[in-house]
Amino acid sequence: MLIAFNKPYGVLCQFTDRSTPPRRTLAEFGLPPDVYAAGRLDHDSEGLLLLTDDGALAHRLTDPRHKQPKTYWVQVEGEPTDAQLDALRRGVVLNDGPTRPARAQRIDAPALWPRDPPVRFRKTVPDAWLEIVIGEGRNRQVRRMTAAVGLPTLRLVRVAIGGHRLDDLAPGAWRACV
Repeated sequence: MLIAFNKPYGVLCQFTDRSTPPRRTLAEFGLPPDVYAAGRLDHDSEGLLLLTDDGALAHRLTDPRHKQPKTYWVQVEGEPTDAQLDALRRGVVLNDGPTRPARAQRIDAPALWPRDPPVRFRKTVPDAWLEIVIGEGRNRQVRRMTAAVGLPTLRLVRVAIGGHRLDDLAPGAWRACV
C-alpha cells in the first residue's frame, strides 16, 4: 500500500511525540493502520509525504541510489540572480559536503493554500518562487542550499517524488496511490 499525504505546516512526520507540550503528528489524520513515512519532511515544510506498509518500497522511494527526484516549490527572500540559480544547478558546498547538482528555475507564485501561520511579509524585502529538483535528501537540504547562495527559504512545499505528485490534494488529506 502506498499513500500520498499533503503534510500541513507544523506537523511531525511520525505518529507519536513525547515532547512537552506535544506537537501535531500524523496520528490526527485518519491514515490507514500500519503505514509509516517513506522519507521525511521537516516540521516547518509542507506538501507531499508518501507513506507505506512495505519496507522494500520505502527503501526504493528514499534511497538516493534509486534516483527518485524530489520537486519543491520554494519561496525565498530576495530576488534570485542568474549566478545564484547557476550555483544551485552546479551544486553547493554545505557543512556536510557538496550537494549534487539540482535543477533550479524561477517560477510564478503558485496557487497554494494559505499557510497557518502565514509567511512573514516585509514591504522592503522582495521574495520570489523557485522550483528546485534534487536527487538526494539530506536533512533540511533545500533550505540549506538556498541559504548558501544568499536566498533564505520562507516557505517550502514538496510537490512531487518521482512520478507521484501532490496535484490538488488539500492539506491534511490523503489518497491511495495506484
